[in-house]
Amino acid sequence: MTTRKMVIMTMFVAIAVAGSTFVSFPAGIARAYPVQHAVNVIAAIMLGPVPAVIIAFVTGLVRILTGTGSLLAFPGGMIGAFLAGILYKQFGKTWLAAVGEVIGTGVIASLIAVPYAKILMGTTMTALFFVPPFLVSSVSGAVLGLVLVVRLQHTKVNGRIGGML
Repeated sequence: MTTRKMVIMTMFVAIAVAGSTFVSFPAGIARAYPVQHAVNVIAAIMLGPVPAVIIAFVTGLVRILTGTGSLLAFPGGMIGAFLAGILYKQFGKTWLAAVGEVIGTGVIASLIAVPYAKILMGTTMTALFFVPPFLVSSVSGAVLGLVLVVRLQHTKVNGRIGGML
């Protein structure tokens, strides 16, 4: 792992943490934080699945330590980032990274959140409690990330950061 890659990963963590502080909206009984999902899509495309998962983990950790996130940030962010990275790496299509984020977070992570929340948070919620907010948050963030990636691919910024997009 190069210094350049670690700096980019750190910048993504900072963007996700700051973005979740300023950009959120109600999604049913929870709040949606689309910036984390947008960062997951962009990081999965630029850096791959493992760095994207590390970014999601560190972002969740920072948000929990600063009191701006919950334990649900771990499965939500990490599973979506991983699946986005795997699908992009396998097929090379940017839209598949967004689909991976939505399936990973909106479907898989929301279902994993049920036993996870029961064990670690002491709640007894059903899957229907988690699926709608996770889906709203991941779809809005994945679309935002996809739009940003497509725009960045057509600018000089891509050349300046080493053609990573």
